[in-house]
Amino acid sequence: MKAWVGVCGLLLTVNVCATESQSKLDWLKTVAFAGHQTDYSGVFVYQYGSHVETSRIAHVVEADGEYEKLESLDGPKREIIRHHGQVWCYSQHKMVQVESQQGKGQFPLMLPDQLSALSANYQVRELGQDRVAGYNTQVILFQPRDNLRYTHKIWVDTETGLLLKSAVLNDKQQVVEQYAFTELKVGGAVDHAWISSSATKNLPGIGQERLPLNKAAMSVNSGWVVDAMPSGFKKTMELLRPMHGKHAPVTQLVFSDGLSAISVFVELADKDEDDNEGLSSRGAVNLYHKVVDNHLYNVVGEVPPTTVMQVLDSIRYNGK
Repeated sequence: MKAWVGVCGLLLTVNVCATESQSKLDWLKTVAFAGHQTDYSGVFVYQYGSHVETSRIAHVVEADGEYEKLESLDGPKREIIRHHGQVWCYSQHKMVQVESQQGKGQFPLMLPDQLSALSANYQVRELGQDRVAGYNTQVILFQPRDNLRYTHKIWVDTETGLLLKSAVLNDKQQVVEQYAFTELKVGGAVDHAWISSSATKNLPGIGQERLPLNKAAMSVNSGWVVDAMPSGFKKTMELLRPMHGKHAPVTQLVFSDGLSAISVFVELADKDEDDNEGLSSRGAVNLYHKVVDNHLYNVVGEVPPTTVMQVLDSIRYNGK
């Protein structure tokens, strides 16, 4: 009898854990899609160390897809508009079309295609509720199962599933970087007028067929491989792309574990100042570059410095 009670107790524990795990996964699915399917606008702060940036963001969903406008509120004027996979940036007193890629200063989004694999590399815990910008949020912690990635802490609006605050912590639980809304409007209160403005409608490419990820970039199977990529990081793209200031196209491999991304760049060394070995950081993003066998390797990722160094040292050419 005691054995049966023990077995039943174990099965109950397993079922409860499975239910809790599914509950957390449901939360994450909501977060991943809410950022794309919800109309919202507000002001958020991005901070790392003593550096602080304040930005205004507006995101609306129209019949022809998502529109997003990001404006800096301090320093030189910066404005970015995103629509249908295309990006325009304010430069030289006009909007010019640029590469489609997410940079720092944009409020982070989660990647819905890799959520199911997160539990293999992170311990996910709910830490109760908190208030952010006047909204009730559920706090969720992603504790890595190794020392090759950062801890992530997020605050999720309990009503809409929007990500309202995000912090990256190092192994000492110190904040490396943080995003947080200070003002927010959701749903019907969000202004759509800026989309129909002449400035937006006259952007090159608006209303046209979606452009490729990069008009001049090509998907390739380059033959470059990484042997020591942390577990859970899957390759999401591999490109041969021109880059500003480079004499020849650069090979780029992008990997993600659903929360963080790592990019590997490989090019021929041209013996200029960029070829010197070095490590630099900006918030949670670390960059390590080094010349190996007449090739310049650059590894940049939202992971600790030791991780980008480990990744770079394991790059090799495996042939096409």
